[in-house]
Amino acid sequence: MLDNLSLVLHKKDDLRLEVTELPGDPAPNVGICGSDIHFWKDGGIDKWVVKNPIVLGHEGSATVIKVGAKVKNFKVGDRVAVEPGIACLNCQVCKDGNYNLCPDVMFYGVEPLGGALRRYYNQSAAFCHKLADNMTMAEGALMEPLAVAVYACRRGGIRMGGGQKVMVTGAGPIGLLAALSAKALGAEVVCILDINESRLQFAKQLGIDKTVLIDTKADVESLCQQVVDLLGDSPDVSLECSGAEMSYNLAISASKCGANIVMIGVSNKKVSVNLSSAACRQVNLLGVMRYLNSFPMAIHLVSSGKINIKPLITHTYKLEEALEAFETSRNCAANGAIKVHIQCYQ
Repeated sequence: MLDNLSLVLHKKDDLRLEVTELPGDPAPNVGICGSDIHFWKDGGIDKWVVKNPIVLGHEGSATVIKVGAKVKNFKVGDRVAVEPGIACLNCQVCKDGNYNLCPDVMFYGVEPLGGALRRYYNQSAAFCHKLADNMTMAEGALMEPLAVAVYACRRGGIRMGGGQKVMVTGAGPIGLLAALSAKALGAEVVCILDINESRLQFAKQLGIDKTVLIDTKADVESLCQQVVDLLGDSPDVSLECSGAEMSYNLAISASKCGANIVMIGVSNKKVSVNLSSAACRQVNLLGVMRYLNSFPMAIHLVSSGKINIKPLITHTYKLEEALEAFETSRNCAANGAIKVHIQCYQ
């Protein structure tokens, strides 16, 4: 067994490779999420602030090397996608079936639970999901962000045979996965918007139907008209993946009356949203807290070929190169990175 080399955030802008205590299980592939960058460069997100050194990373796949005495559904050698939260499963929220909202959930990379950017760690069998034989470990590491997208689409009511027109604002990794999920789950036409032309070109290569390049100086009304013209109607469902103020208001203005608007994007800044318009148009503003029972569906969509996520993995580094990997992810607008992966176990 190798030493447990880990990527540890001590405080804002202080990211170090260190050897931490050995537990039990390895994580061969871990993806870098935008939230990891926020923790690194901003010292936290919203109420989650770095107070003590902590291992980052929550988008992981792993190979089981040891199982507990009472674990019956996994064996040594199984390859799994790791759902990076551990809900208590005892509180009323969990008993009501909403374990993603558990007030006592422990989440990877957030105190007090360390993250997945290390060679070995333990995880509850209840939150591990076997990968299909035709899936790679790199695809397994993408099951976490794909689960976010799948859950958001389900929250929005996207379904087969509904003839739905869907707008996605933001063509970052989550936006791209949301657009792919919407298509796979039955949307008739998907339009994705972004301020970055190269991201939109990438979306076209993935098979997304329509794209709109956002002019940051444009007003919401003109953007609404562009979307309606492209889709042939107002969106039935909007998936907001940028966290940008304009995008929230665009979703409220462009979507059909009574439409579902799913708020996926996260911003450290306060945004001003036209709630009067939302109320008068009776649109439904739906929040998303990670995912709920979505990993099995994510695995099915990939293993069945309904979604091809391999093109999203643009850069791969070894754990020893983790600092370089984080810089690549942070500078994605300049270098074209989409998902940056780190191989933690050789």
